[in-house]
Formats: sequence, C-alpha cells, structure tokens
Amino acid sequence: MSRTVVAGFDGSAESRAAAEWGAREARLLGAELRLVSVREPVPPSYAALAEDRQYETDQVAREAVAGLRLRHPGVDVGVVRLSGRPGELLAAAVDDAGLLVLGSRGLSGFGGFLVGSVGQAVVARTRRPVVLVRAGEQAVDEHTHEPSGIPSAAAPYRPVVLGLDTERPDAELLAFAFEAAARRDTALRVLHSWPLPPYFAYGLPEDPELDARLAVDDAATLSEVLGPWRRKFPSVEVREESRPGRPATHLADASKDASLMVVGRRIRSSPVGGRIGPVTHAVLHHAAAPVAVVPHD
Repeated sequence: MSRTVVAGFDGSAESRAAAEWGAREARLLGAELRLVSVREPVPPSYAALAEDRQYETDQVAREAVAGLRLRHPGVDVGVVRLSGRPGELLAAAVDDAGLLVLGSRGLSGFGGFLVGSVGQAVVARTRRPVVLVRAGEQAVDEHTHEPSGIPSAAAPYRPVVLGLDTERPDAELLAFAFEAAARRDTALRVLHSWPLPPYFAYGLPEDPELDARLAVDDAATLSEVLGPWRRKFPSVEVREESRPGRPATHLADASKDASLMVVGRRIRSSPVGGRIGPVTHAVLHHAAAPVAVVPHD
C-alpha cells in the first residue's frame, strides 16, 4: 500500500472524524496523512460569498492540521486545496495514495451511515480502498473495554470483520483485511452467508439433514479459501463463521463489536458509472463501525 492516506475535508464534523481516523491509520501504516479540501465552482454572482466561505474553510483546515499534528506527533500531516467537482477530484486524489477516508453522517436512530451523493460517487468509481467514518467516531470505539469496564484507546482492538464471497474470493480484499488485523494485533472475524434452502420460500417442512449438510459443506469451503492466508499471516487469529441467511444482516450485527468492517466492491464497466453492490450498500447503511470498501476485479 502507498505510504499516503487521503482524507476528504470540508470542516464539517463528518470530515473531522474522517481526518482523525485517517491520522490513526496513518500512524499504524507509518504513512503520511493528506487532507484534501475541494472548492466547488459557483456562478459569478456568488463569487464574493464563495471567497468568504473558502477563506473560512482554509482557516479551519489550517487549524485542523495543527491539531492533528499535536495529537498525532508521529504523523506527517498536510493539506491540498483543489477546485472542481468533489466526487471526481476526491476519487482522483487517491489514485497515487493507498487509502481514502470520507466522513458520513450517522442515521438517526440506527447504527449505520447516511452516505451522500459525493460519498457514493467516490466509493463507486475509485479503484482504491475507501473507508467511511461517521461523525462522532472516537478512537475508544475501536477498542475493547479495560477490565474495570472503562472504555480506553489503550485497550486491545476489537476484531476486524470481513464479509467474504467464497465463490469469488479476491486476493486484494483478503490481503486488506488480514493486513488491517495484523496492524491492530487483533483477530480477523470472517463471515460468509449461504442461501437458505428453497423450502423456506414455499413454507415446506424443514429438512434438518439437508441443513446440516449445507452448513458442513459451506464451512469446509470457507476453511479451504482461508487456509493459504492463515499460513501467510500466522500471527492473526482467524475466526471463521458460516451462517445461513442474508449476508448484510449478519455483517451489520457483527459490526457492533468490530474495530473495522471490510467489504468488497466488484469493479464493473457500466455506461452509467460504477456500482456499489447491494450487500455493500446495505452494510454502509447499517454498520456500527467504520467500513472499508475494497474495489477488486
């Protein structure tokens, strides 16, 4: 992975959370953090107002950089100012970097994200991993509690959770998840969901023998896929979980005890642009932890 983490920054609470998460990840990677502030074009009649707002945004960015340097003294932090369409420029800004971090509002009353049009466009078009972080995300949220029950960023990390398609396992997705767990010195929890038997859809009697056979076969397939990666990352504890039902439901539930969720996005050529995919889209809207979307062929 490139030694640069890019975070979209516009002064909002969401972008501040993304910058903080990006600084923590940059420290783990031994990378630099680059805040990217994008100024959108405005009609000439609004130029004066836009200049005033841009001055304020630049001032906020300078203050944010100073604060990040104080809180993360080992991280080289800089800022880049661009002008144009945010979706396009943020996607392009990460081309020569290893990771893009974006902020997102939390869904009121739920655990997931409200991913705006810019965020969705970037996630759907970039070929680099994108991490979505909610406003208010704290470092302690990624860690277990101390023995006394007090939240602490000094406590061990919660597990990294990977949603895996065993029919088309991708090396980039697996490598990202294993490396993220290794950096955090924590376990990797790998989830795969297999479809419920057809009789569930038609209200027919259950077949316990068929259920057991499907479960054994799916668990064996998952173990076979993960075998080479276990050997490549012997220090990472791997927890394999094979479950029947909807993958997005299981992943959203697992996110409640995760430091990071990792899901894939298959790169597809389309005349109307990229797609996020239904499972990844659902995870983004219901996950309770930061979500890394890893594009792959």
